[in-house]
Amino acid sequence: MFVDYTQVELTAGNGGQGCVSFRREKYIPKGGPDGGNGGRGGNIIARSDTNLHTLQDIRYSRIYKAKNGTAGSSSMKTGKNGEDVFIHVPLGTIIKDMDTGNVTAELITKDEEIIICKGGSGGRGNINFKSSTQQTPRYAQPGLAGESGKFEFELKVLADVGLVGFPNAGKSTLLSVLSKARPKIADYPFTTLEPHLGIVKTGDYRSFTMADIPGLIEGASEGKGLGHQFLRHIERNRILLFLIDGNDLDPKSTFAALKDELSNYNKSLLLKPILLIRTKGDTLNEINERLWESIPEFFMEISAVTQTGLNELVKEIDRRLKTL
Repeated sequence: MFVDYTQVELTAGNGGQGCVSFRREKYIPKGGPDGGNGGRGGNIIARSDTNLHTLQDIRYSRIYKAKNGTAGSSSMKTGKNGEDVFIHVPLGTIIKDMDTGNVTAELITKDEEIIICKGGSGGRGNINFKSSTQQTPRYAQPGLAGESGKFEFELKVLADVGLVGFPNAGKSTLLSVLSKARPKIADYPFTTLEPHLGIVKTGDYRSFTMADIPGLIEGASEGKGLGHQFLRHIERNRILLFLIDGNDLDPKSTFAALKDELSNYNKSLLLKPILLIRTKGDTLNEINERLWESIPEFFMEISAVTQTGLNELVKEIDRRLKTL
């Protein structure tokens, strides 16, 4: 199951109590204070993991609580720190505080670690309060409470290239031909219900990632269908490929509708480089050709079945990625 959104409750550990103690040895009947500090409470830490591609594990473990620090003890011994809790998330995860709406963390690099809730500091033992006027302090600090709160975890797929189009435009077929990804493919709308990632090789040591974004519908930017769940993944793509079925009877209107949905969701999406691709080139006729003549943004025609134009498309994508 592909899970790209969940809510969790996080509680860091409390700091341990400082110790009130006095040195007591055989020949030192009136030793001074020697109470140690309490240990720090455990932190809640988000860590990016390249082996993960979904928030599924987090969705079924919605409450995370770190251990408290232990109390200090005599002989100036500091208490043990509470054990940290690590939440492993896929690259592209955004974490928001539900109370404020602020972004707490955004993990987009490998093995990145960010403290989401900080453990409470341990209380100071009575040795810290000794002074010239107070030789035998009989008090210590309690530990501080750890941070806590409710947070949203939202995954936005990280990919160099995003495939955008209405249902049955040929996105999944193109991804399966160019990469080793195996999305579900069939000749009916909404075959793809979750994003799929594939690696497209451009040379011995070069490649780029391509994401098959589930088909949009008109009104997706308003939340119709699963619009918002799909559109969020387009935000991180560096280049957008607009795929339109070559047999579309009004490709100009379809292209405008796709741009409208992206613009209504986030105007900055249209600032990304866009390549308009006509798919299913092996099935076209003269009527189809005339319908596309009025679209100045039309870039090229491809056929995933006959693999026509695919090498040229990959080279062009690679060239443009090098300039970004």
